[in-house]
Amino acid sequence: MTATQPLMGHLEELRGRIVKAGIAVAAGAVVVFVFRDRVFDLIVAPYEAVAEDRNLAFFRPTEAFSLFMRLSLFGGLVLASPVVIYQTWAFVAPALTGREKRRVIPIVAALVLLFLGGIAFGYWSLERGLGFLIDFGEGRLDPTIGGNYYLTFALRFLLVFGIAFEFPVFLFAAAAVGVVGWRSLASGRRWAVLIIVTVGAVVTPSGDPLTLLLLSVPLYLLYEIDIWLIRFVLRR
Repeated sequence: MTATQPLMGHLEELRGRIVKAGIAVAAGAVVVFVFRDRVFDLIVAPYEAVAEDRNLAFFRPTEAFSLFMRLSLFGGLVLASPVVIYQTWAFVAPALTGREKRRVIPIVAALVLLFLGGIAFGYWSLERGLGFLIDFGEGRLDPTIGGNYYLTFALRFLLVFGIAFEFPVFLFAAAAVGVVGWRSLASGRRWAVLIIVTVGAVVTPSGDPLTLLLLSVPLYLLYEIDIWLIRFVLRR
C-alpha cells in the first residue's frame, strides 16, 4: 500500500496541473471568442495580401461555426501558453535538485518567449509562403480556398514555428545535465543542418522550399547561439 502512495500522489498532482492548464486555455479561448472577428481578420490578413481580394469560402452550414471555435481554442492556447508551460515544469520540479530548481524560472521564461517568438515569425513567414504557393499556379489555376482548409493550414503553420523554436531550450537543458557539450555540438554542425532540414521538410504543412528555408535558417541560427550560451554561460 505504501508503495502505491507515491505513484497516486504523482497522479493526483498531474491531474491538478492538467486541470489548471485546461482552465487557463478555456479562459483564453473565451477571450478570443469574444474578439473572434478581430482575430479572424488577423489570421486571414496574409491570405488577403496575396490573393487579390478573393474571399475565403465555406461549403457546409456548420463550417463557419466550427472554424471560429477552433480559432478560439488555438488563440486560447497561445494566451495560456505561459500557464501551460509553467504547470509542466512545476510538475517536473520536485524531481530536480535545489540548483536545478533555480533554473526553472529562466527556462520557463525562455520557453514562453521562444514559443511566442516562433509564432510571430511564423506569421511573418505565412504571407511569403502563401505568395509563393498561390503565384505558382498563376494563369492556370484560380484559387478558391475553403475557410476551414485555410484555417487548418495557417494554424498548423504557426504551431510548427512556435514548437520548433523551443528546441534550443531542450538542447541547453541536455547540456546542463551533461548529455552533450559545446564541443560536440560545434563538431556536429553538418549533422545539425541535415536534421533541421529533414525535420523541417516533414513538419512544414506546405512542403514548399521557401517555407522550408524560412524555418531552417532561424533554427540553425538558434543552434549556433545555443553553442555560445552553453560554452560561456552554462560553464560559468
